[in-house]
Amino acid sequence: MVKIRLRRVGAKKQPSYRVVVADSRAPRDGAFISIIGHYNPLTDPETVVIDEEKALTWLRQGAQPTETVARLLAKVGIIEEPKARKEKIEAGITTKPKASKKKTKAGITEKPEASKGEPEASITEKPETSKEKT
Repeated sequence: MVKIRLRRVGAKKQPSYRVVVADSRAPRDGAFISIIGHYNPLTDPETVVIDEEKALTWLRQGAQPTETVARLLAKVGIIEEPKARKEKIEAGITTKPKASKKKTKAGITEKPEASKGEPEASITEKPETSKEKT
């Protein structure tokens, strides 16, 4: 299957991407068939340059864009916004929440919120037992 996807170029910590047509089995930065544009997320607003004619040619031939490329193609006006993305926008969900990068120290864990205010049970107390004489 042929995909339209991003290929990372640029220096360390300064990503920029080429929009390429590639076989889905090829690695992200590996072999590609054609370059149809570029994307720079670091500029404000982000820079998106895509050759509309080449993109439409590949889409007509059955190339499937990735989610990110579909968003970029819609931003440029080459394709219509995907249905799933429209539903998210209408619901007020625009992006995925980013995972926290904070690490906890090994072996130290916080108590759950519910148990912070409760007194701890005493371990030394023995339950009452009934001893019957037989």
